[in-house]
Amino acid sequence: MSKTTTDGMVGKTAPDFQLPASNGETVGLAQYRGKKVILYFYPKDATPACTQQACDFRDAYERLAESDAVVLGVSPDPVKTHQRFIGKQSLPFLLLADEDHAVSELYGVWQLKKLYGREYMGIVRSTFLIDEEGLVVNEWRAVKVKNHVQQVLESVNVLTQP
Repeated sequence: MSKTTTDGMVGKTAPDFQLPASNGETVGLAQYRGKKVILYFYPKDATPACTQQACDFRDAYERLAESDAVVLGVSPDPVKTHQRFIGKQSLPFLLLADEDHAVSELYGVWQLKKLYGREYMGIVRSTFLIDEEGLVVNEWRAVKVKNHVQQVLESVNVLTQP
């Protein structure tokens, strides 16, 4: 049984995990120690807002990589769907399949949502910036896509400054 985090995670060690990745491997957060990690959770591949967000991260990818930052996207979609999404949008980063939403629950982003009066459980779009030591240094919850990646980039740049 996973514990759902409802309070803020800034200053805490990011929960480690293992998930199937779009490259066919199993990826764990711990393997990125020594790098900054941008871990973003999104509801569904190939939907308008999720596509925009992924493309915004794609377009900022080089600048993020220059700051020694890795981008990892997480959704409940299966690996095959992630692979199609990556191919169609030319995404240069891994997408992770959290089909049982255990990692989403661990980060407190699997929540009750409402759409057109209907209630259902799903991912609330959220991003976590994790430093080289594995600490959460910034979090964005209930993200609006417009300008979000720019905010993340600014936060990574602040973290990179000596």
